[in-house]
Amino acid sequence: MSSAPEPTSPEDQGRPASLATLKRYLGDGAVRGRTTEVVTDAMREAILDGVLAPSTWLREDELASAFEVSRTPVREALRRLADEGLAVKTAHHGTVVAPLSLEDVLALYVVRENLEGLAARLAATRCPAGLVESLDEIGEQMRASADAGNVDDLARQNLSFHRALREAAANTYLDRFLGQVEHAVRRLPVSTMAQPGRACQAIEEHDAIVRAIEARDPDRAESAAAEHMRRAREIRLSILLGT
Repeated sequence: MSSAPEPTSPEDQGRPASLATLKRYLGDGAVRGRTTEVVTDAMREAILDGVLAPSTWLREDELASAFEVSRTPVREALRRLADEGLAVKTAHHGTVVAPLSLEDVLALYVVRENLEGLAARLAATRCPAGLVESLDEIGEQMRASADAGNVDDLARQNLSFHRALREAAANTYLDRFLGQVEHAVRRLPVSTMAQPGRACQAIEEHDAIVRAIEARDPDRAESAAAEHMRRAREIRLSILLGT
């Protein structure tokens, strides 16, 4: 997740806090000729960071004011975010940030288990040069973060590990679908890495995947990745249910 925006400035007082912070996601501001892309990226990051929370209404005029742009790029950004599943258009009412229910989370992990398993299988089949070393390096970074108790870094490094797997699979469609899965995971309120013992367990599960890839054993790699996701799902459910 990206770093949190700075506190709102005096000129933003009186506006909804989430809208007041949005323009900070623009970075250097809307680039001429790329306004739609910049606004889309900014809104996407705000949703993934939780600044725009699930079920928040996304009103074109308010967003255009927050970003200091016309309504046209905002309208197109909302369309693109709806295509990505991050926003939902409702008939005659407008657009909201896509909600996240328990059923949504269960559906997410069912899909993720299968797609991550496929990514590991393809990565083991291809095993491009440098992949194992790169994954091992991420593993060492995660161990250091676990020792330091840094959950935010662990969460980022965990996403980096799975991103490296899907890139190694070299399948355009799989990369696209798992990119959407990553966005959905980033929206979940608490990282599973915050659960006692989960970081060390996840690192061991990652290592099992890497060793299978190193052995060029696609069956074992797929099985290890699927089991890793099943365990992550169990912990996610325990967080959501408070058990």
